[in-house]
Amino acid sequence: MTSTTPGPGTGLTAPFAVARFRDGDDDRDGGGPVRLGLVAGERIRPLEEADLGAPHLNAFLAAPDWDRLGRLVDADANTGTGTDTGADSAWRPLAEVTLTAPVQPRQVIQAGANYRTHVIDLVVAHAPKEDTRPEAEIREDAARMMDERAATGEPYFFIGLPAAVVGDDVPLVLPSYSEQHDWELELAVVIGREGFRIAPEEAMDHVAGYTICNDITTRDRVFRADSKGLGADWYRAKNAPGFLPTGPFLVPAGFVEPDDLALTLDLNGERMQDAVTSDLLFDLPALISAASLNMPLLPGDLLLTGSPAGNGAHWGRLLRDGDVMEGSVQGLGTQRVRCIAESAGEYR
Repeated sequence: MTSTTPGPGTGLTAPFAVARFRDGDDDRDGGGPVRLGLVAGERIRPLEEADLGAPHLNAFLAAPDWDRLGRLVDADANTGTGTDTGADSAWRPLAEVTLTAPVQPRQVIQAGANYRTHVIDLVVAHAPKEDTRPEAEIREDAARMMDERAATGEPYFFIGLPAAVVGDDVPLVLPSYSEQHDWELELAVVIGREGFRIAPEEAMDHVAGYTICNDITTRDRVFRADSKGLGADWYRAKNAPGFLPTGPFLVPAGFVEPDDLALTLDLNGERMQDAVTSDLLFDLPALISAASLNMPLLPGDLLLTGSPAGNGAHWGRLLRDGDVMEGSVQGLGTQRVRCIAESAGEYR
């Protein structure tokens, strides 16, 4: 599409990507309106309706013409404006703007328990005290169970609220009703062409691109003491304001090989999650197909693919005021999320 070299500071290896941005500082109320932008290297330029060939991003994603945007990058590079960030150029340094969530999904579908090693670790960690088998034997049995599930089972999904999707420009406010807020870094699929009851062999034709999500979870809200027989309360556990930090980039599908991507999450500079997507129990075609069985998948929707081992519950170290999380997915960039404590007493 284009030969533009991505900038080393972004973590973005694709020739170009899409972002949403504001002028000004990190104050989302004082930084001006959010605009759609085209990112190439360390530069960004606004994308207007005429550039997209569509009235808005989700309409573009319904039939994404990434070559159209690639030609725009190439044309600017060939005329010299690709490196000119002066007053007469549409391009400007990426460092001059504030990036926010790159997508506005209508639906957020989340896969759970979808990393093989992670689930095996959970089985071992939660083995009954009366189980006196060696850990290696418990692990072997858990591995057999996971292989059986991958061969004959189905993905497990729950629903997230689109209102929880924010960029890393917004600090993560840790609600005062709990001290058990946790991280879960994930590769997220951005849906392109609408699809309903999609066959696995056609699933990847419905992928427009990829981004990064951190699925924040309040652990002591997952299973409620007052309704133990009703199962998990994902609404209260996962859908507080800002609990889905997303982005910073939407990377076109053609630039990404999703089957073997590295994912890492650092907490205050210390590595907590470190995995590859080849460890997924259900791969992307299986996830997309299964997610489309109940409701049509719509352009711009997010499908989170699951989080690997290494969340805070595993380490016995949950999020606190002042923490900084840096989550990266190979080639898709890095998001940096700052945590701040909410004033006590506002919620219960």
